[in-house]
Amino acid sequence: MIKHIVMYKLKNPTEENCKAMVDKFMSMQGKIDILKSVVAGTDFVKSSRSFDVVLECVFGSRQDMEAYQVHPVHIPVKEFVGSLIEKAHSVDYEF
Repeated sequence: MIKHIVMYKLKNPTEENCKAMVDKFMSMQGKIDILKSVVAGTDFVKSSRSFDVVLECVFGSRQDMEAYQVHPVHIPVKEFVGSLIEKAHSVDYEF
């Protein structure tokens, strides 16, 4: 199993923008067969080291994660997110 975690810092981290990102991520649930689970949320601590939104996905294999990157349901989500973010950091690991 593969866990894919991405933290996002938004250009304009309003409550509306954060919610829109979370909603967009969650809209993939049940539409991508290789995506075992998807969870997204917003930060509530708001510390100097905090990011604004997090995405956590689980895949069955590295190949599934690679296929997800170009999946037609994921592409518009990635484009939408790209328009809102300042930067992102990710980690991918097997468990």
